[in-house]
Amino acid sequence: MRLSELDYDLPAHLIAQHPLKSREQARMLVVNRKLGTHRHSRFYKLNQYLREGDLLVLNDTRVLPARLHARKESGGRVELLFVRPVDDPPGAWMALTRAHRALKEGARLRLENGGTLRVVGYAHEGRPLVASDDGTPIAQMLGASGRLALPHYIRREVGAEDLDDYQTVYARSPGAIAAPTAGLHFTDSLLAELSQQGIRSTRITLHIGPGTFAPLRAPQVEAHSMEAEWFTIPDGARADLDHARRTGGRVIAVGTSSVRALESWAITGDPEGFTGLFIFPGFRFKMVNAMITNFHMPRTTVLALVMALAGPELTLDAYREAVRRRYRFLSYGDAMLIL
Repeated sequence: MRLSELDYDLPAHLIAQHPLKSREQARMLVVNRKLGTHRHSRFYKLNQYLREGDLLVLNDTRVLPARLHARKESGGRVELLFVRPVDDPPGAWMALTRAHRALKEGARLRLENGGTLRVVGYAHEGRPLVASDDGTPIAQMLGASGRLALPHYIRREVGAEDLDDYQTVYARSPGAIAAPTAGLHFTDSLLAELSQQGIRSTRITLHIGPGTFAPLRAPQVEAHSMEAEWFTIPDGARADLDHARRTGGRVIAVGTSSVRALESWAITGDPEGFTGLFIFPGFRFKMVNAMITNFHMPRTTVLALVMALAGPELTLDAYREAVRRRYRFLSYGDAMLIL
């Protein structure tokens, strides 16, 4: 598949900068793969498109306040986004950094609110390993001084309201640097209403990291290699999935992260670990029957995944319709249901 096939025209004014006041009022484009059609709806009407026995698979990862600001010994400013802890060396975290020059191993960083860090190595190019230089655990530093990091296309400062708005209502497991945004449309009351109608839900975890957002640069999509992200599918979720499949219910993944976790498990048989699974057109789904997702940026791995499920032509047709009808795009935007 050529990279250019993941292109579409996204007007900047359609990129949502704020969430809706009522999450479930988001617009929803319902795509029917069998008929090759789409129709317009609202997220609170989700029950009209699901049926008793269907299973919603929710990613319960919780976004960390993972951003810290520091200064090098030379005085230069450094922004750090902590991705995840690593085993070696103990206590270190892999990070993304923004600085005038790349940080050298051994570089010492002083945080704005006190405390010091040191670059103790590199996982690979562009991924420094950073540890506390004074014995304070990184997790404790993030809890005390860390800030939420919104995606780069949200061109405003993080507000106090984002601390709640940029989490799903079922977020439980801290570890992501970005929210599983397809789940932002759910409310507790909507989940309860669906449950009363026999539409069940279960929770898995995939901590969203840089792998989901690293840009595709190779002319051929297949040449891209995804950075691994950690996932787990607990015993209870595996039992729920088995029950749904045995009784004829559809497995409906909420978000591309849920899709990747489920399909990784289906391929390897491992319910926990790191996955670098890259799903693009031609992929044969083993677990997922349908998906709820948001509208994604051009030339991204997440758009390739949507095309793998819905087909490139139907996906781009739906996206053009969403642009024409002025849907809200990306993290705080509207939803798509692919059946």
